[in-house]
Amino acid sequence: MKIPRELVNGLIIVIGIGIYFLIMELLGLADIYLLRVFNVLFIFYGTNRTLKSNFLEGKKGLATNGISALSTALIGVFLSVIALVVYSYIKGGTDYIGTLSKTFLFGGEPSIMTYSISLLFEGFSSAVIVTFILMLVWDTRYKSDKHSVKV
Repeated sequence: MKIPRELVNGLIIVIGIGIYFLIMELLGLADIYLLRVFNVLFIFYGTNRTLKSNFLEGKKGLATNGISALSTALIGVFLSVIALVVYSYIKGGTDYIGTLSKTFLFGGEPSIMTYSISLLFEGFSSAVIVTFILMLVWDTRYKSDKHSVKV
């Protein structure tokens, strides 16, 4: 049984984000919001891998690739948030969440679930934006293949 590329690339996103945040935590940089924004690069990477694989297999349908790309990004984001919830409970629960950036979406003292749900919404938004951007990039490649002039 072959594992779907969307799941494989979603797992690559999770692993990339996980390693990135662990390194940030080890360096004492986990509370710097601007550094945390770079996790979107891992979403770009995994989603682009899916589109590249589809392209190499000859799958050039806009809708098919859009669904495949969005699935990859959403899987990566969803599994990353689950990993954060598990890691937060391992590290001390709500006390650990309190050590993360205070400037993130809300003030006060959020619970693990409140923090995670907010991350989930932010991640889903990022996934949609990344998918649209990459579909525009790959769509130009599809068009150039269809209308190429042979010399």
